[in-house]
Amino acid sequence: MSHSVVVGIDGSAQSRAAAEWAATEACRSGRRLRLVHVGAAENGTRAQPESAEDCLPPSVLSVRDRIAAALPGLELSCVRMGGSPPYALAAAGEREGLLVLGSRGLGGFTGMLVGSVGLHVAAHALCPVVLVRADPDGGAGAAGDVVVGVDGDRLGDEVLAFAFEQAACRGATLRAVESRALPTGPYVTRAPLDQCEIRDSLAEAELVRLQDALACWHDKFPEVRVETEITAHPAGRALVEASRAASLVVVGRRTPALRAAVHRLGTVAHAVLHHAHSPVAVVPHD
Repeated sequence: MSHSVVVGIDGSAQSRAAAEWAATEACRSGRRLRLVHVGAAENGTRAQPESAEDCLPPSVLSVRDRIAAALPGLELSCVRMGGSPPYALAAAGEREGLLVLGSRGLGGFTGMLVGSVGLHVAAHALCPVVLVRADPDGGAGAAGDVVVGVDGDRLGDEVLAFAFEQAACRGATLRAVESRALPTGPYVTRAPLDQCEIRDSLAEAELVRLQDALACWHDKFPEVRVETEITAHPAGRALVEASRAASLVVVGRRTPALRAAVHRLGTVAHAVLHHAHSPVAVVPHD
């Protein structure tokens, strides 16, 4: 378990929602909360690699004070870091094991739910990155299932471990969604079955296969209720739709085997980050 939940904060509504989500996560998991602001000092002095709470913008200090007042038992720190925001935030999250960001920063374009910093960090960080979008009332949703996107051919242990842990600590149902289209037919069989019966049997077999693949994780987390769903819809579309009633959507990002290889988000993760209605966790895996 990581020692702290790290959240990047710049004073925007999205980063305030991220800080609130991270504070709740820290309390729920028994960890510390570390607020990190990357930028120049308020008094114009040159930014040091890391400095204490002095010289932080008032908007950042306001968020810190609000969380401290609401959660007096939470161990909380707030620091300013120098450097490039994507790299500084990724490094801070990797040291602790979990990074939380707002899904759009101060420089975001209208209509884009994820800014360039969030996309870069989600594509490069070697720790799970949760991106939180502020709702119209300025908060972030907390109720609902934990939804995880599953690729039945490449089940990522890191992704499933994160999803089950989140469901367990929330007391939530884990909903595993896999996109897999069945053959279009026509189906030929010696048995006296019509095409609909054959298709239903194939769909049931795919569902059983997914349930069997998750059985070992259910054994590790027996308190977690697991629901499985096979859908013919594209994975991104299915997960975005599932996010409407979710507290968190978890997607994987494959990390390149070579250190010098290009890191990038897959099409599914990219679509979910831009369009999900709930916070989204991007979890790197081999």
